[in-house]
Amino acid sequence: MIILQKATYIHPNKEVLFQDINLVINPKDKIALIGNNGTGKSTLLKIIAGELGLSAGQLSRDPKPYYIPQLMEQYENATVAQVLHVDRQLKALADIVAGQVSEQNFDILNDDWTIEDRCHQALADWGLHDLSLYHTLGTLSGGQKTKVFLAGISLHEPDILLMDEPSNHLDREGRKLLYDFVENTNKTLLLVSHDRDLLNRMPVVAELRRNGISLYGGNYEFYSAQKDIERRALDSDIKSQQKELQKAKEKEREATERQQRLNARGKKKQEKAGLPKIVMNGLRNKAEGSTSKLKSVHQDKLADIQQGLQNLRSSLPDIDQMRFGFNSSGLHVGKTLVETKNLNIKIKGAPLWSTDLEFRIRHGDRIVLEGSNGSGKTTLIKLILGKLEPDKGEVFRTDFKSIYVDQDYSIMHVDLSVYEMAQSFNNTALQEHEIKIRLSRFLFEKESWGKPCRVLSGGEKMRLLLCCMNISSQAPAMIILDEPTNNIDIQNIAILTSVINAYEGTLVVVSHDRCFLDEINIRDRVLL
Repeated sequence: MIILQKATYIHPNKEVLFQDINLVINPKDKIALIGNNGTGKSTLLKIIAGELGLSAGQLSRDPKPYYIPQLMEQYENATVAQVLHVDRQLKALADIVAGQVSEQNFDILNDDWTIEDRCHQALADWGLHDLSLYHTLGTLSGGQKTKVFLAGISLHEPDILLMDEPSNHLDREGRKLLYDFVENTNKTLLLVSHDRDLLNRMPVVAELRRNGISLYGGNYEFYSAQKDIERRALDSDIKSQQKELQKAKEKEREATERQQRLNARGKKKQEKAGLPKIVMNGLRNKAEGSTSKLKSVHQDKLADIQQGLQNLRSSLPDIDQMRFGFNSSGLHVGKTLVETKNLNIKIKGAPLWSTDLEFRIRHGDRIVLEGSNGSGKTTLIKLILGKLEPDKGEVFRTDFKSIYVDQDYSIMHVDLSVYEMAQSFNNTALQEHEIKIRLSRFLFEKESWGKPCRVLSGGEKMRLLLCCMNISSQAPAMIILDEPTNNIDIQNIAILTSVINAYEGTLVVVSHDRCFLDEINIRDRVLL
């Protein structure tokens, strides 16, 4: 069981990440934790896992959870056995077999004579057949690293699981194993993910915000439907407030005009009556005071309505406040950009693909490169772009502009600021204020313009690159995205989807995210 009471976390720079969070997770609950970038989902998991402490509030948990992190750089030099927390037992077993029958070795082994066999079986359960327990994680692919942590579940059988983006980097087969496990397990599970196929297998969704958590008793589709209802209600409130504001402005104008007419008639009467100047000035001041008081009353009412409208608009999802659009690439639809014949390349002296590749990419195509981990998808991208030459066959390329966004966002100059990065794509001499308007459209406000690109999150980097393409005078003829939904949240996936759907050029994507591929209208596949 996990209980959070008034949980607050404050960054070392005194910035409040979240505060007064209350959450109870009962045995066998399965909850998906979602929220926009920066709300603290990963931090909350680390706190529950015991890797971070609360700034205020209380945490109670029993027993200690098993934690699968999103980022694994700290384990690069650790062996598989160390990650699985069995390295001391394996060494004790090996020492005993070698004749070192000390009491210490027996205590460490704790009668677990099948530990080595169970490790290999646990790894095999997650598709890691014949993986050495003494491999370091740095030699493994991203998907293999995640599977090692998942194998720890089979090995240790914990009661409480914390998973942070567990489907990242997993191929189709790995995702299926994960989906089946999540659906069938009776363990307590708290999971952070942007994978909607995975989220739809979770019976409860918890939305984390800066000042609270809202629970939705259903899967992600149910949550989305509820949010749509809330959004339509918000839209209705905004329209109603806009009408009220317009009516208030009309009433103010009518009242002001009526008062001015009354003042004008009164002045004429006073002039005809021949009143002394001092009396005339007094009456004039009184009339001006009445007009000013009337105007002040209406201005206060207008200000209240405008503030209410501003509050409502600020509640809109960020994506509803954005504007998308690309210039034309200048190429006609159907123009052949890339064509391959009998294409293959050797890796360690052997052909990478069992069957030579033959395909054509035309302007306007939307193609996904599909294959399991290690099937050569990234290598094929480099062949398409001319960064590698084939050992067999040919790649014919026309002259076209392309942008390749790999998983590490290597196209981004990390030493530049957000504004400087955007300016580097400004090839039509847009003025500084116009660049900043584009940045604001992509949710980069004034305080972020000077921020170095190296500190941006994955979602922010993707959003900045989309903004840069929007700034460029001519859209690239081809955009290539390698696992673009890894390490970005649901909000930024929605932004990416909207931008791609506004793009009329050629799209080549590597992704195992089925929902994303459906939403961006992928029409063709290259199978590896």
